[in-house]
Amino acid sequence: MEDERFRTALEHADDGIVAGRAMDGDVEAFAVLVRRYTPMMRAYTQRMLNASADVDDIVQESFVTAWQRFGELEDPAKVKSWLMRIVSRKAVDRIRAIRPAVDIDSIERPAPLHASPTAVVEARAGVAALGAALRELPDAQRECWVLREIGGYSYEEISEELDIPVSTARGLLARARKYMIVRMEEWR
Repeated sequence: MEDERFRTALEHADDGIVAGRAMDGDVEAFAVLVRRYTPMMRAYTQRMLNASADVDDIVQESFVTAWQRFGELEDPAKVKSWLMRIVSRKAVDRIRAIRPAVDIDSIERPAPLHASPTAVVEARAGVAALGAALRELPDAQRECWVLREIGGYSYEEISEELDIPVSTARGLLARARKYMIVRMEEWR
């Protein structure tokens, strides 16, 4: 009973507390972080790699790396962005290894139970159009767009992740956004 209350409290604790305990070697706290962030990290990686079979491997590798490098986390409250940087680096490394392109069209999302067949078809067509538009972008613009729009990265984080100046990240992202707005106009 005591263990269950502890797990429930840990499950609802903020990131700083949970990450701090995990940094001290608490496996249960680390498991909370895994449960909390796996869905987001999988979704991000699926977008980056177009739902390749490598998604789960990359997420798992990211958590292994996080466990091994918890000493490098300066602020436990920022564990979410730290985990996303790790998974992003691993995804970018995989993209670089498997170039030439990421095919976003093969992402198969289950339809919500309340969605009508028409809405499902429209949503899938929208995802297909987004995938096609992303494939048309140059690699650097696509990487910037995905990191910012899906990963929620700041310009500074994109700059650091892709090893480019912040001004270059801003320019690449501006060009990618302009193209995507024009290309996706009919889906607004």
